[in-house]
Amino acid sequence: MPEKTTHQQVEELITGYWKSQSIYAAAKLGIADLLVDGDQTPEQLAAATNTDSNALYRLLRALASIGIFKENEAGEFSLTPLAEPLRSSDPQSKHALAIMNGEDQFRPWCEIIYSLQTGKPAYDNIWGKSIFEFLSEHPDKARIFDQAMIGIHGRGTDAAIKAYDFSDIRVLADLGGGNGLNLISILQAFPDLKGILFDLPHVVDNAQEQFDRAGLTGRCDLVGGDFFQSVPAGADAYLLRHIIHDWNDEKSLQILKNCHATMPEKGKLLVMESVIDPGNAPFSGKFVDLVMLLVTGGKERTAEEFQLLYDQAGFELTRILPTQSELSIIEGIKR
Repeated sequence: MPEKTTHQQVEELITGYWKSQSIYAAAKLGIADLLVDGDQTPEQLAAATNTDSNALYRLLRALASIGIFKENEAGEFSLTPLAEPLRSSDPQSKHALAIMNGEDQFRPWCEIIYSLQTGKPAYDNIWGKSIFEFLSEHPDKARIFDQAMIGIHGRGTDAAIKAYDFSDIRVLADLGGGNGLNLISILQAFPDLKGILFDLPHVVDNAQEQFDRAGLTGRCDLVGGDFFQSVPAGADAYLLRHIIHDWNDEKSLQILKNCHATMPEKGKLLVMESVIDPGNAPFSGKFVDLVMLLVTGGKERTAEEFQLLYDQAGFELTRILPTQSELSIIEGIKR
């Protein structure tokens, strides 16, 4: 096949949502789960998903052309390596991520001009409230969001554990730690470490089962609260993973100052985020930054922007430690 022209490459970029929304449809219908036990025809899949068999065939044919599912000579479809992550039971499943990005977080992209003109999140303009308020009122959407984050965050946790030595920390507080899986992995890797999971009360309540199942209840306190008001005392290091990027500088500074007010002298601040380097090199964080603009009102930051935040909050930024994932660990010490 001849090399694609510049115009053809741009056409593919422009129509990229054709593929992402097709993947969304397959995830929403649970096609990958239906194919776990063997090949099925479009008619069988249509009967199981309450769809039109001809229309569904056209979707599957298109996805098979990019390696998601495969059609055999009998007209049956099967799973492929690229389709496996769409199974809801896959350990790092992208099933929920596909649904989230195809629904609630797709619509703000259609309103990107609003965000560019105002600097405000299109998400809030569409639903009349922030994403966090919306999720608190829609438990079904919140479950999808949590599952999507699990699928995203697993590789980042493993990379952080390999890159950073937590062994000199006595108690680690994971602020905004959600379901606790990030903190659980760190506690399992460092047996002498104790933890504090801190999040909104209803989030922490849902995390208790995870710690019970991991046998870590005795090594971790689960505390409910609001990090805009205060953070729990008793830790010598405070971890914020994918938290600061959800907020603008003013609100991020409020969170960091609350950490500073609570932690002991020489306490550690560990922020796990993407760090945007200067230049034109491809980096997923540059597009995640647009997601933050459109959805949360936050931002991804450069090293200089992290330096400024740390200075204003009373921390000395000691180092930025890259990991094998897209995340870096931005370490600070309380001044």
